[in-house]
Order: sequence, then C-alpha cells, then structure tokens
Amino acid sequence: MAMIFLLCLIITVSVIVWLAGNGRDDAFAGDRDSTAVADSSRGVYGGGYYGGGYRGGGGYYGGHSDTIRYAVEGRHYELFPFDPNTADSTQLLRLGLSPWQVRNIYRYRAAGGIYRVPTDFARLYGLTVKDYRRLEPYIRISPDYGPAAEMYERETVIFERRDSAKYPVKLRPTETVPLNGADTNMLKRVPGIGSGYARRITAYRESLGGFYSIEQLYDIEGLPEKCLDYFTLDSVTLRKIKINKLSVNQLRRHPYINFHQAKAIYDYRRLHGNISSLQQLHLLRDFPPEAIERLEHYVEY
Repeated sequence: MAMIFLLCLIITVSVIVWLAGNGRDDAFAGDRDSTAVADSSRGVYGGGYYGGGYRGGGGYYGGHSDTIRYAVEGRHYELFPFDPNTADSTQLLRLGLSPWQVRNIYRYRAAGGIYRVPTDFARLYGLTVKDYRRLEPYIRISPDYGPAAEMYERETVIFERRDSAKYPVKLRPTETVPLNGADTNMLKRVPGIGSGYARRITAYRESLGGFYSIEQLYDIEGLPEKCLDYFTLDSVTLRKIKINKLSVNQLRRHPYINFHQAKAIYDYRRLHGNISSLQQLHLLRDFPPEAIERLEHYVEY
C-alpha cells in the first residue's frame, strides 16, 4: 500500500509541475506578441524606424534620396521637386495639398495661368505661410514658362559677345561690297545675308561665269530685295562657253540653258552648221528675246 501511495504522489506532483511550466510559457509568448504588436504600431505614429528612414525635425525622413516623407498630426505627405505648371493631381496630393487646392491649381492652369516664379505659387488660395515655406525649396519652374522677352535679351547679349570674325558686323547704309569680288565672309556683312545666302551667291556666280548685272541676284530665290542696295558691280571678265563645241550635257550645265535649249542648239548646229550669232536662234520657240539677251553675255563662237 505504501508503494502505491508513493507512486500516486509522484504522478500528482509531476502533473502539477508540468501544468505550471506550460502556463509560464504561454504568458511569456503573450508578452512577446504584445510587444511585437506595440513595436509595429510605432511605425508611422510613434518614434523610431519608418520606411527605411529616420525621424527628425518634426517628421519622418524616407530612405529615398529625392523624397522626404512626413507624418504630422495624422497627415501623411512627401516632399520632392515639382513644377506647379505641369505637376498632376497625384503629385500635388502627395505634397500634402488638399483636393480642393488641387482643383484650384487645375482651374488656374486651364484659364491660361502660369507660375513664372516660385513666389507665384504662394498666391494659391488656402496655402499657409508654413506650407509655402515647406514647399518652396522644391519648386522647379521650367525655363519654357519664363517671359519670352528674357530669352530675346539673353540671345542679344550672347550675339553681341560673339567673335566678330565668325559673325561679322553688318554694313552701314552707305557701305557696299563688290558683287563679283566679294567672298563669303564679305557677303555675310550685307544686311539680310547669312551663311546660306552667301554660299548660294558665290555658287551661282561660279556657275554663271560672273555677274554682268546686280539684278541677276533676283534669280536667287528668297534673297531679300533690300540687300541689292549694298552691292556694286565691279569690272570682271565673264567666263564664256564655246557654243559650237559643247555637247548637250555640257551646254545644259549653264544656268541660262535648259535641256530643251541645249538640244535645240545641238540640232541647229547639226542641220545648219556653226552658230555665228544667237539671233540665228530667234525663230526657235525655246529662245524668246529675253533668253537670247541674257545668254549673249556668256557665249563665244
């Protein structure tokens, strides 16, 4: 009987010890769970770690280099560079602006309003001094929205400082240049003539064989008429073509002879022999009087 009593006592004590141990483990587990919940609940509203950043200066700084995240008085917003002329509603709301303020910005832009300088954004209705000071360092106004007059002034200053050898000073009204002797640099001094027209004038002069009249510049399409006043006709020996020796393809290279005229000259030589005067071609429909008159300066027989 004593052995049975002792065995029952040992079993009873073991059960009591086992039950007591499980109770403490559950209690400790409960404490750990509650601590974890408490720590996680501090993420935004409490102090400590948030979003890969750290807390300071009345808010929470995010871990991204261009964005600062804040949580103040239950409001969450971010700070990042933005242009009030182009920012969309999502970006404006992320900056902490109210929906009705965003609508006012959209109405202002739809009516043609432009934020030209950061201080223009301070006129947004309902924006406090505190809010503006918070946003001002991040306002980036694109140069495209600046006054066009400023662009003109900048270009004028740059132009005045350019190398005068590359950008020659234009001629005064009493000054002129020789039409046949001027190179491209001299031609660019004529008001209304830049690099493009200067190259076209010299190329046309070369293909003609020289100018016999200033009015020949009218042949260059688009050349400003006012620039003719700055030219003088200098003496030059015009380069002439041998009208009785050249082939059709060689004849048509001259600006005053087209394909049909070159063919007519070739056929006339083949049927009647060498040409001694362009007046021999006056009966041909491809050679009206004005065509013969201007071509006479450039042919030899």
